Amino acid sequence: MNAAPPAIDIRSLRVDYGDFVAVNDLSLSVPAGEVFGLVGPNGAGKTSTFRVLATLMEPTYGEVLLDGIDIADDIESARRVVGYMPDLAPVPSDLKVWEFLDFHAAAYGIGNRARRRDRVAECLEEVALEGQRNQWCGELSRGQTQRVVLAKTMLHRPRVLILDEPASGLDPLARRDLRMALRKISDHGATVIVSSHILGELAEMCSSLCVMNRGQLLASGSVDEVRYQLGNTNRMLTAHCVDDPQSAVAWLSSQSGVRDLRVDANKIGFHFDGDDHAQASLVAGLVAQGVRIKSFEEKRSSLEDLLVEVAEINRQS
Repeated sequence: MNAAPPAIDIRSLRVDYGDFVAVNDLSLSVPAGEVFGLVGPNGAGKTSTFRVLATLMEPTYGEVLLDGIDIADDIESARRVVGYMPDLAPVPSDLKVWEFLDFHAAAYGIGNRARRRDRVAECLEEVALEGQRNQWCGELSRGQTQRVVLAKTMLHRPRVLILDEPASGLDPLARRDLRMALRKISDHGATVIVSSHILGELAEMCSSLCVMNRGQLLASGSVDEVRYQLGNTNRMLTAHCVDDPQSAVAWLSSQSGVRDLRVDANKIGFHFDGDDHAQASLVAGLVAQGVRIKSFEEKRSSLEDLLVEVAEINRQS
């Protein structure tokens, strides 16, 4: 039995604006059902990539397949499986929520009035806005407006959703509501690719992500995999010992990858350059030395820290 194709399959994508290369040899595969994050500093090539995926612009060269459909060979079929939500999408203030969605449902060719009414109700439920059905669009909060646009993007049941900065300008509660809506959409089988500068939110929202800079892919995978691919293996570890920690300090000082040891009462803090397996061996070694450990904590660079590092490299090069 053949495996299902990736929901998004990008092969050697390049996008030029005159002499400027916005996306350079990007290859990326996103499995079906993922919530996939695309992150990077301004000018990384995120929006250009999204515009190609949404069939709004042609690439300079390269291939893009959406749900197995090559957009260069069959753009109409590709458009039927994709939903695109740009940053700050406009919503008319003089339409009620259901009128706005009904208009777009008709534009998508969704059957008669009864079928459109049912589909509008389903999408409003998906984004938790059933109570705003009869509210004027101009009276919605920023977060509610974003979710109405998301509902509009979902009307034709796309299998791939492309969301460009959907959390931009939202307060924490609105971001939580958006995150819950995206998880529900993913649970129902759609694939979501989303860009955001709110990296903590993106880490919570996405099952995997990639980092771009200057049009190139730097790393992709889980948050931890991205850290290691970017060379960020530095961990700040803290061991809380039951007894005097001096024997533990002496043993740790001799271990590879351990540096900057410091002691505070029965607490030992140090930097460690190893991976998960090496860290597990380090803890096992402490126990084997007879060190009684009450607790063991780990702190690593946040996604925000990683993006700042990328931006600094971008600025200096």
